[in-house]
Amino acid sequence: MQLVIMNANVLDENGELQLTQITVQNGHIEKIEPASLVGHRETKIDGDVQVIDAEGKLVAPGFIDMHVHLREPGFEHKETIETGSRSAAKGGFTTIACMPNTRPVTDNPETLKLVKEKAKEAGLVNVLPYAAITKGELGRELTDFTALKAAGAIGFTDDGVGVQTAQMMKDAMKLAAALEMPVIAHCEDNSLVEGAPVAEGEFARKHGLKGIPNESEAIHVGRDILLAEATGVHYHVCHVSTEQSIRLIRQAKEIGINVTAEVCPHHLVLADEDIPGLDANWKMNPPLRSRRDVVACIEALEDGTIDIIVTDHAPHSAEEKAKGMQLAPFGIVGFETAFPLLYTRFVAEGRWSLEMLVRRMTSDPARVFGLEAGSLKPGAPADLTIIDLNEERAVDPATFASKGRNTPFTGWKLKGWPVATVVGGKIVWSEENA
Repeated sequence: MQLVIMNANVLDENGELQLTQITVQNGHIEKIEPASLVGHRETKIDGDVQVIDAEGKLVAPGFIDMHVHLREPGFEHKETIETGSRSAAKGGFTTIACMPNTRPVTDNPETLKLVKEKAKEAGLVNVLPYAAITKGELGRELTDFTALKAAGAIGFTDDGVGVQTAQMMKDAMKLAAALEMPVIAHCEDNSLVEGAPVAEGEFARKHGLKGIPNESEAIHVGRDILLAEATGVHYHVCHVSTEQSIRLIRQAKEIGINVTAEVCPHHLVLADEDIPGLDANWKMNPPLRSRRDVVACIEALEDGTIDIIVTDHAPHSAEEKAKGMQLAPFGIVGFETAFPLLYTRFVAEGRWSLEMLVRRMTSDPARVFGLEAGSLKPGAPADLTIIDLNEERAVDPATFASKGRNTPFTGWKLKGWPVATVVGGKIVWSEENA
């Protein structure tokens, strides 16, 4: 089956929008032609061709999210691989990398293969599974890295908890480096955070809550950078949220250590002072930090210290989040609001170019993790998203494809909503048929 996308606005090499026609054959992009040239000849379209008229909307490479929680196996009441994949597609994502903090933990080839099988059954987006660094994510014994790589793991992480001992992390990095695999680190010193639901700051003081200090993240970042230098591993820092962490990452890059980093949309637009009350939909880990940290994250993304944007999509049930700020689990959903949120806040207001935002969500994560994805070029996989940059509407969790409704952005009016998503040349979600 051939797919033709007419009147597609794509970003050219100069970051300018160009009206084109995209032809897809056998799941790959066959050609991209200026619409002006197509218009001067007869386009033959027969019954074996599916046609989409993009009507001048943006057509971008499908977004890549290298940090998501699909919850299956073990927490299907929060999310399943199918519902999470559908939510990702609705948000314009075509490739997602899922974390191993499931139950059982994805620390063995059998569980990893189960995740891949479930993703194949769903048939929606490309799901790339991480494997745990330690068995059960308990920090006591390393998993079988070689077997997990052979089973399809794309990297190793104990996301959800930090690896607490330097020797364990160094051993993991040595093994990963030998296999040419990345180590992806949730950076958090447990001795500084136990029992704390929010960041150390004015909100915590006002409500009598124990606060999570910035150094709890930065201590692990600094430690791991030194270990990455010693082992030569590709070290990737999860959900950076503090000015101190950014300073360390910037210095490491300047001297040539192989370190990359990611940031979430909520850490770019919200500070702890924005939290309206004891609503656990504002509780995430890392927590919302100070306005100074937000500014540092924005500037680090702009100058390349932080390489990519991820969502850390973390669905929970309404009952769990209703337990309140102290007892509710950490995490918010992110697939379906990520692009509109950042487009509205940074591109529409003139701080970022559209090209920069798209690049940080497509070609940059593909580059960091060596993926065959994230581009609009002949021969590339036909993983695309179509976005109406002019559509404006309020965030309504009741419309989410995810099982999770836990978002702090309810009611926010945003522009730039995906209207269709194509994976391997197949339309896997469209607003028209939702």
